[in-house]
Amino acid sequence: MEGMSVENQQRIVVAVDESEESMHALSWCLSNLISHSSPTTLVLLYVKPPPAIYSSFDLSVHMFSTDVITAVEKYGTDLVNSVMQRAEAVYRSFSKKLNVERVVGSGEAKDVICNAVEKLKPDTLVMGSHGYGFLRKALLGSVSEHCAKRVKCPVVIVKPAHDK
Repeated sequence: MEGMSVENQQRIVVAVDESEESMHALSWCLSNLISHSSPTTLVLLYVKPPPAIYSSFDLSVHMFSTDVITAVEKYGTDLVNSVMQRAEAVYRSFSKKLNVERVVGSGEAKDVICNAVEKLKPDTLVMGSHGYGFLRKALLGSVSEHCAKRVKCPVVIVKPAHDK
């Protein structure tokens, strides 16, 4: 494979977030893309929302004490840890030996994911899909579609598992 490293190690980036869809995509990746015969590095990529930026003229800044700002930052850190723990529970349930790396970015998910993929140079990017309809996708945009159009490696978009 063109993107494989010198040691012939497969490298897969899985974008994870708070959603069940991303955990389903991780599980699907482990079941379908991880080889028993070659070593694999699994990169769990989480994107925190961009921090709020305030101007010196914004009066709301003066309403927030440092305690509130600290609490919001702690919540963000706790959220990262929670998502990574959920992802760890998913990959630990598989008997395959993996090297696992955790990467956390901050900003707009579509931009952070594309930039991370450019730097990490994986063989494959795996993302979950929320399964939004046409109108919602048109209004909100689709992170997975944006990334599929812009990154240079193959992208696997895993559809949600609906038991309805």
